[in-house]
Amino acid sequence: MTVKVIVELQAVAGRRDELKALLERLIAAEGASQRGFLGSARYEVLDNPDTLVEIADWESAEARTEHMKEAASMGTYAPVFDLLAAPFRATVIQQLP
Repeated sequence: MTVKVIVELQAVAGRRDELKALLERLIAAEGASQRGFLGSARYEVLDNPDTLVEIADWESAEARTEHMKEAASMGTYAPVFDLLAAPFRATVIQQLP
């Protein structure tokens, strides 16, 4: 069953647009090659100009977990982490039957 992943990212003050652009470049360059990744969209948080929310669709929670393990070992998201003021928060959800 497909899952959605809601990722909350707190950018360093004033750098949300830079974070958004970096995420979009990563997705454009590597998104199609990520096994199980179905796409994502980024959103602004209206009452917090430094927060960005990404909602991603994955074929399964396992596919996302495998991707995250591989990305961690390769340092894929290191440039993203440099733009964060706090650790990101990811919530994996699926629709109730």
